[in-house]
Amino acid sequence: MDVDIDTVTQRSRALDLAGIPFDDVARHPLPADARRTLRYMQDIESHTIVYLRTLLATPALDDPEIAAFLACWFHEETAHGRALARFLAAAGEPVAPRPRGRLSFAGWLEARATAIVGRLWPHFVAVHMVWGAINELTTLVGYQRLAARARHPVLSALLGRIVRDEARHFGFYYRQAARRLARPATARLARRLVDRFWAPVGTGVQPAMETRFVARYLLAGDDGRRAARKIDETIRALPGFRGVDLLEAWVARHALPS
Repeated sequence: MDVDIDTVTQRSRALDLAGIPFDDVARHPLPADARRTLRYMQDIESHTIVYLRTLLATPALDDPEIAAFLACWFHEETAHGRALARFLAAAGEPVAPRPRGRLSFAGWLEARATAIVGRLWPHFVAVHMVWGAINELTTLVGYQRLAARARHPVLSALLGRIVRDEARHFGFYYRQAARRLARPATARLARRLVDRFWAPVGTGVQPAMETRFVARYLLAGDDGRRAARKIDETIRALPGFRGVDLLEAWVARHALPS
């Protein structure tokens, strides 16, 4: 999906929940593993404000297109978290608010490192764009896999609407990444940073055992491996990212039995 900033801003709105039959949620079984996975995803969506706080200290906001996108992205991702919380409450799994004002030491260190690299390297935004593309694509595929595994009609309808937003976010990130990685030196450094530091969405926010559980639930088996491989193949088409090992390799190392 090739998405420009005009497409993002014109279509940006809080998730439309009209017609989603939340009163019917409890009438359909939701497997325990799906509940656990959905709680993880809801928490990550609600963590968007912390990611945004980190980005505010980088040159990303100096680019008018990126600044406009981040405003829309934050609004829409926050609505996703609220919608998933509403579904969980209807399923008998109410979400307790979790304080997000204080960073862990690891989170603080990551935020400081991001700010320093952003100030020292004028093309830092390229890393942000490729990182965002990976994470948004992983998220939307994760929602598709959850719908396929849970087979809950109300959840499938809700996730289908969220996936449309995530696809638009991914399209913007990917288009920006492709453009900014056209400089070989930028692509080389961005690739090194991704190779060294990338981990799946939620790493460091949720306990490592929860990240591994979600990866196993969504990406084990033939269908899961195909989904992970498709994500990696899509990112490999970016300049400088040929042959990059991302999700499929991470799942094999950390989430599957040895």
